[in-house]
Order: sequence, then C-alpha cells, then structure tokens
Amino acid sequence: MTYSSVNTIWVLLGAALVFFMQAGFSMCEAGFTRAKNTGNILMKNLMDFCIGTPAFWLVGFGIMFGSGTALFGRLDPLIMGDYSYILPAGVPLWAFAIFQTVFCATSATIVSGAMAERTKFSAYCIYSLCISLFIYPVSGHWIWGGGWLAALGFHDFAGSTCVHMVGGVCACIGAAILGPRIGKYDQKGKPHAILGHNLTVAALGVFILWFCWFGFNGASTVGMDSDALVESAGLVFFNTNLCAAVACCTTLVITWLRYRKPDVSMTYNAALAGLVGITAGCDAVSPIGAAVMGLVFGAVIVFSVEFFDKTAKIDDPVGAISVHGVCGALGTILTGLFATGVSTEKGVFYGGGFHFLGVQTLGVVSVAAYVAVIISVVFLILKKTVGLRAEPADEIQGLDVSEHGLLTAYAGFAMSPDTSSTDAEAAPSPIVVTGDTPPAEAVTVHRVPSFEEGRPKFTKVEIICKESRFESLKNAMTDLGITGMTVSHVLGCGQQKGRTEYYRGIAVEATLLPKVQVDIVVSKIPVRAVIETAKKVLYTGHIGDGKIFVYDVENVVKVRTGEEGYDALQDVE
Repeated sequence: MTYSSVNTIWVLLGAALVFFMQAGFSMCEAGFTRAKNTGNILMKNLMDFCIGTPAFWLVGFGIMFGSGTALFGRLDPLIMGDYSYILPAGVPLWAFAIFQTVFCATSATIVSGAMAERTKFSAYCIYSLCISLFIYPVSGHWIWGGGWLAALGFHDFAGSTCVHMVGGVCACIGAAILGPRIGKYDQKGKPHAILGHNLTVAALGVFILWFCWFGFNGASTVGMDSDALVESAGLVFFNTNLCAAVACCTTLVITWLRYRKPDVSMTYNAALAGLVGITAGCDAVSPIGAAVMGLVFGAVIVFSVEFFDKTAKIDDPVGAISVHGVCGALGTILTGLFATGVSTEKGVFYGGGFHFLGVQTLGVVSVAAYVAVIISVVFLILKKTVGLRAEPADEIQGLDVSEHGLLTAYAGFAMSPDTSSTDAEAAPSPIVVTGDTPPAEAVTVHRVPSFEEGRPKFTKVEIICKESRFESLKNAMTDLGITGMTVSHVLGCGQQKGRTEYYRGIAVEATLLPKVQVDIVVSKIPVRAVIETAKKVLYTGHIGDGKIFVYDVENVVKVRTGEEGYDALQDVE
C-alpha cells in the first residue's frame, strides 16, 4: 500500500484535536457542577480516555472494523489482523487506529456529566470499560465498519449517532437509574436549580470543544489529497461553524423571551447542540441547510432540557442527554431532509423522496434501542454488585473527599490559612501567654475609666442595602464623620420574597438575595443624622432598597489600648 503523507498528517492532526476534546469536556462538566465534585469530574474524564484506549486496542477495534458479519466484526486482540479493505486511501493502520480510538473515548466521556455528583468512581470506571469494549464498537460496526446500516446507505459522517447519540443514550439510562441528586426535587416533584460553580471554566470548555470540533468533523474526510476532498473539508468546516452559531442565536432569543433574560449556560449548551447535530450531515447539506438545522437545534435544546428536568425528572447537571442524545439523533434524521445529494442520496427537501429519510430514522431507532438495552443491563448489574450510587453522606460532603481524599480542588482558595511556608522570618512569633502570667505583663494596656452611668450613649446602626449602593453609602458615612464601619456580604429577603430568576430553564430559589450589611456604632454623631443620610443615599423607590436597624450598645472596648466607652470610638490623636 502506498501511503499519502498529506492524508496521514490530516488524520493524525484530527486525532490530536479530538483527543483535546477531553479537556473541553472536563472543563465544561466541572464548571456546570459544584466545586466539591470538581476533582471527581476531572478524574472521570481522564480515566475515560485511559481506560478506553487499551480496551479499544484489545477488543473494540476488531469488533468495530473486523470483517465479520453485518452485526459484528471479529475478535482481534491487539489489532493484529488485516484491515487494508477498510483503511482510507493512503492512511496507515495505526494512524487510522488512533483516530478511531479518540472517537471511542469521546463517546464514553459524554456520560460523565449526566451522572455527575452522585456516582461511585469504581462503578463509573467499570462502565467506561464496558462502553469501549463492546457497546460502542458493535453499533459502530453497523455504521462505519461495513455493517448492515452501512449497507442500507445510512449516513453519519462524523458521528452524530455513532458517537454522540450512543453516549447520550447511555447518559439518559444511567441518570435515570441513579436518580436525581439530593435536593434536586422537593416532595411535590418540583425541580430546584443547582447552579454550577464556575461558569468561566464551563465557557472555556465549550470554546475548546468548538475549536476541536473542526478536527472532529473536518478530519473525518480522512484525506486531503484531491480537489474533491479539499472542497468537502471546506464545506464541513463552514457548516460546522455556521450551525453552532445559529443555534446559539436561536437559544439566546428563546431564553430571553421565556425567562425574560438570556440564559448563559443554556446558550453555551446550544453551541454544543449545534455542533453535535450537524456532525452527521456536515458534508451532505448546504450552508442554508446547516443554518436551518441550527435554528432547530437551538430551539430543541431549550425544551429538551426543560423536559428532562421538569417532566421526565431525570437529573442531568450539564444537559448531556439533550445535547448529545436528542440533538445527535435529530441531526442524523434531519440529514434525510436536507441532504443535497453530493455525498449521499438526496433528502426529502431536494426531491429525493422518503427512502433516505427512512434509512436515517431506522438507524437512529435501532442504535438507540441496542444501546439502551445493553447499557441498562450493565448499570443494573453494577447497581446490584459494587453499587452505582454514592452514599448520601458522601454525596452531601462531595465526591472529591469521599472518593479521592481530595479536600478541595481549589486549595489556594481554601478558608484555612496557608501553612506551607517554611520561612520562619515571614511572620513574628506569637506571644505565648500562660496561666501564671498576669494580663498586664502579657499585653501593654492603657487603662482608662470603665463605662459608667452618665457617660455618652452608644448606638449601633445596622444598614442592609443593595450591593450596588454600598459605595455611595460608604462615601456618605465618611463625609458625615463616621470613622469606622464593619461590612459583610449577606443573603436576605424582605416581604417581596426576592425575585424569580432562571438557570437552565428552572426557577432559581431567589428568596435569599445578595445584600451588604454595614454596622456602625456612633456616640458623638447623632443617630438621626446617620439614619437620614442612609435613607437619602439608598432610596430608589423600588422594592429591595433595604432596612435600617437601631440597637442600644452597652459598652465599647478598644482591644489595642484597653480604652472603653466614648474614648474607644475616637481616632488616634
């Protein structure tokens, strides 16, 4: 066989980009879940690739691409057989093998997000082994390995069904068997929004995935040594990008209308929905078709996420079921409508009749049914043996600690002091006070008369206000002569019980809103002056302007000098 350096480099570049999608999935899933499970999410995405690679090498590749029957390839441990009949032109076996390996790992890692925050790590590793050994390879053989769907003319260019829907179906079954996270639904079945902890990381993950998708789809031409392949790659790139962009715009508008504000996380999910959906037919549809499909995916993703959350009661923290399962299946079927006939049969909208559409639909239904049955057996066996779900106490504490002994994935942001410094000169040694040392000798104290009857009265003014008004309040208090205040970020609500906001289509329990609490103790300055100044600064006439509470204070003590009473409130001369 004569190898083509251009084709080989193109396939290897695509393999590298698809591999890097693991980073995108890791960031996306970690950002959309809570901080206490970050390490667990990252570990599962790593192990999907590390377990899937040898499993696919040992068994999966032979099942998927071996010359067996229409339903099954062959067992070929270590890829020792002859695959020249199925290799792309000019591409060596091992280049093709690594290209297919990273696709297998992508299918496996989709499940991680839907089953996040409550799955035992050991059970997840066994699942990851199973999907790479025999679940993904069997259906992959039907589609890409010369199986019965390929013989019928089923078209899934880069894996909307073969990769994404397979992962999405596994995610749906796994999340359903697991049950929702603790606190996701109340006793009446009403869903509660559980916000992700780091939207910045999630957004980075989506952009990584979008970038890598050009390799996922573009390199699926598996060649660039002819004008036809170059033209096809250009169309694939353009359609991939266009569909995702239109899907985002569509979701932006829909969520803006439904929730009165554009939903950030849902719009990022729409980008992935568009990318997944166009993957099956990115080489077969025109840019107009890709744009229309983007409109469909952008609308479907919103209602699909809401359906699984509100109606089906399947808790999917990252929307993997809707993104990969629903939009993967839908994109494959829509190819039967929008295919122009360049690389496949013509779709319905281009005069091709309903045969191609029927084949696409049959392929989606048959693959979904096969995967659903097999993965249900796998998960139920795991549930009855090693256990599938983490203990409630572990789930509440977070899987980082219970599964990995990781106290926090954000050690630099921990509340405990950093004790890693070995520089003994960095800070002065504390004064050791024993029970035999009188306080007067341990700490220099300037003694003044204690608080007595007849001395000035002290009053604490506690002001609760909007965060946006704090700077104005602080400046006004300073101008009034206030020399000290204590400021805290708090959560609270008044009679209005907060306001309704939405996260991924679910109403957020916003009865406790972020506020600022300012505590001021005054004596010399009239209390009424503080109150009137605060009212003037904070007033907008709208609900939520804040509250002012006034308390009597018995005494004030300045720790540094030991001064008490009026003197303790005065500045140093």
